[in-house]
Amino acid sequence: MNKLLTAILRIVNIVLITFIVNMPLFINGLSFFVKTPIYIIGILYFFFFNVFPNFKKYPSFRLRVMGDGAELMLTFFVSFILSIPIAVFGFIDTWNNVFPVSGYIVYCVFVILGELVIFWNGIIRVYLTSVQLGIRYRVLGVALGLVPVANLVMLMILYVKTVKECNSEIARDELNKSREDKQICKTKYPILLVHGVFFRDSKVLNYWGRVPNELIKNGATLYYGEQQSAASVENSGAELAEKIEKIVKETGCEKINIIAHSKGGLDSRYAISKLGSDRYVASLTTINTPHKGCIFAEYLLGKAPEGLASAVEKTYNTAFRKLGDSNPDFMAAVKNLTSSFCEKFNEEVPNAEGVMYQSFGSKAARAHSGRFPLNISYPMVKKYDGDNDGLVALTSAEWGERFTPIYPKGKRGITHADMIDLNREDFKGFDVREFYVQVVSDLRERGF
Repeated sequence: MNKLLTAILRIVNIVLITFIVNMPLFINGLSFFVKTPIYIIGILYFFFFNVFPNFKKYPSFRLRVMGDGAELMLTFFVSFILSIPIAVFGFIDTWNNVFPVSGYIVYCVFVILGELVIFWNGIIRVYLTSVQLGIRYRVLGVALGLVPVANLVMLMILYVKTVKECNSEIARDELNKSREDKQICKTKYPILLVHGVFFRDSKVLNYWGRVPNELIKNGATLYYGEQQSAASVENSGAELAEKIEKIVKETGCEKINIIAHSKGGLDSRYAISKLGSDRYVASLTTINTPHKGCIFAEYLLGKAPEGLASAVEKTYNTAFRKLGDSNPDFMAAVKNLTSSFCEKFNEEVPNAEGVMYQSFGSKAARAHSGRFPLNISYPMVKKYDGDNDGLVALTSAEWGERFTPIYPKGKRGITHADMIDLNREDFKGFDVREFYVQVVSDLRERGF
């Protein structure tokens, strides 16, 4: 019934808005005393609609702004299309001297301004609040904005993606509310999220995307590794060991559960087995970690010109010192991802007794599954390492007592970036937020 009522109100609004923006033409023959109240009521309704396009309930202010923006975009699209034949008939009447030229000019200005207000009101709301559009669709929207027909097609693409995002978020909010009392992510020990190489933990742009908020909503207590973006496994492991001990001593939690992505899994293993963190760690869950290294990385290091490698290393280290790293070491990080290093590492860093180890790995279906640079690295990694996520081979990600491969569904697959929600992107076949909710929920059920 709510959907039916929403559909009816939408149709009524579109009809009224189309009438309002075309008022100078529709009520031309009426007397001044009849026109005036119609204009006043119409303009008041127009501005009211632009503030409150619909009365649908949303779980957050962001979703309300985005949902209202989508409603405005749809109204603009339909009313604009309907206004075209109306304007043509008006032009014919003007040509036949039925409608004055000055009146038609006023009408054209009126309808253009009206439609522009609706359009910009909607598009600005959506651009400011949508996550799914990303940079790509925002740029395409701007680029095609002045291209006839293509701009309307692009507008509908933006509308559809926005509505899907809105509906998805509403469904997720309902799911979380339905299980709120269960607190399914309230584990015995808090969760430490450990990032991978070439990234930092940032409050502005979270490495783990929308995942942390989802875990917190379901009862999880979270901390972050906050190690440097690029360093040797030994140095990163030392930073993590210090962080782990600090968390345990300051909170009295006794132990923690680690969830680590990419190289963060190797850093965590080193801290646990070599630096005494095993007494503070209940479990280690690694996500797309290259436990067996990357043959491709080995090949690349062997083939890269020394001058180029030095230039890249210097540029990276300089940039990340400015971003907060005290001693970034690009080359050490890369060398620690090679198959030869990991083979020796696995011999020298065995699993610690008393710590539960488990792992997950994914693979992309093709190069176009990922964005730059994963779309470029995928075929090269596949040549040397086999099925991979754009960086790490599926076979390399296996570690611990339980390994769960996440296979692609459809033509897309799941990339290295998808596994940490780096692009804040929803796609069919894999819900990254729910994936982590279930991982943490499983830890809870197993007593961790």
